[in-house]
Amino acid sequence: MGQRRWVFLLAIFAFLLPLSSGTGVLKLKSDDSRPLYNHTLTMTLVEYASAVYMSDLSELFNWTCKRCNGFTKGFEVIEIIFDVEHCLQAYVGVAKDLNAIIIAFRGTQEHSIQNWVSDLFWKQLDLNYPDMSDAMVHHGFYSAYHNTTVRPAVLGAVQRAKKSYGPNINIMVTGHSMGGAMATFCGLDLVVNGGEENVQVMTFGQPRVGNAAFASYYSLLVPKTFRITHDHDIVPHLPPYYNHFPQKTYHHFPTEVWLRDVSSLNHSVEKVCDNTGEDPTCSRSVKGNSISDHLRYFGVELHCETWRQCSIVMSHEMDRFSKKDSKGIVDSSLGQAKLASKGDSGVGERKKVSVMGSSISDHLTYFGVEMMCETWRQCSIVMGREVESYSRRDSKGNIFLSRIDPSPEVTETKTLSTTGVSSI
Repeated sequence: MGQRRWVFLLAIFAFLLPLSSGTGVLKLKSDDSRPLYNHTLTMTLVEYASAVYMSDLSELFNWTCKRCNGFTKGFEVIEIIFDVEHCLQAYVGVAKDLNAIIIAFRGTQEHSIQNWVSDLFWKQLDLNYPDMSDAMVHHGFYSAYHNTTVRPAVLGAVQRAKKSYGPNINIMVTGHSMGGAMATFCGLDLVVNGGEENVQVMTFGQPRVGNAAFASYYSLLVPKTFRITHDHDIVPHLPPYYNHFPQKTYHHFPTEVWLRDVSSLNHSVEKVCDNTGEDPTCSRSVKGNSISDHLRYFGVELHCETWRQCSIVMSHEMDRFSKKDSKGIVDSSLGQAKLASKGDSGVGERKKVSVMGSSISDHLTYFGVEMMCETWRQCSIVMGREVESYSRRDSKGNIFLSRIDPSPEVTETKTLSTTGVSSI
């Protein structure tokens, strides 16, 4: 029933998208300097965005999972966050070869897709940032980052990593689908509220997250941002852009890089788009009617192993060392001990969902890197016995795995002012 409802909703928006298309583009405020697109860096970050879908926390923490190789070999995980209540997952770590802290947010689960697709008609809230009174953002995407345990855990892990690796280390934020939306708000948060200067953001198949005023504001503050879109991927077309209401409609920020499949050449071509955020010669030039394009980028799968639910699988020994908060969120702090890889998550049968010729597979793979969990029917978490002895849960049951022991003075983060800002 849930899957049919989700498909029905996407079918509706596939119908609405032609109504929202057009050549009218609102020009954003932007400086003339544009960051250079780096294909090799993209191939690296798509693997990080794929790995965050893995459910075996032991393998993910030790960076021994089947997606923890290739360009990301040698990565050190600092913290893994799993928010049970909202089915959110993220990690923070250090890539020494890039001299960078990597922050990756997992993309959307089925029920989450239903939630934000249903909300696409679409409540916006005022962004209470200085000198940007007209900026409005999607309340669900904003709240997924700002109003959950994810934000304080991520910011605390970043501070611990900087304490260990130096204050001048770069920060790179990535994510796929809704994870890309969360990466957007994280990058902006690090710059505006954290005072960070060396922040880069790269997302894959992310939806629109705010209006044109927000897009202009964001592009000035976080100029080193690239949004990778894959051919006919439906999600970057949502919420739809209505050119008849340019000030109120949702509007992408630059810079888009459109990955176009060329069947005659049997490969993909990357096009760096203009600085409007809504280049009519890039993804807006085609119908966004493919779910499969959303689930695969550059041959990399971007989805969980399972699709139907968000659950955690842990052995009973874990209970002695973990704690849950009132909402079932698990908090696990890991010391410097090595973690064993445990559990072989069964890979459920993946179904290719087609909506009016739409494609999911393209959304789950970027650059040949899988961006999804190992299995398809549920997004489960597996932890080995060695991990359990170091993990902790907060009062909501959220799980935190920390390689560098968190201390109160480091993990304490101030709550972002939300005066005049609505919550979900």
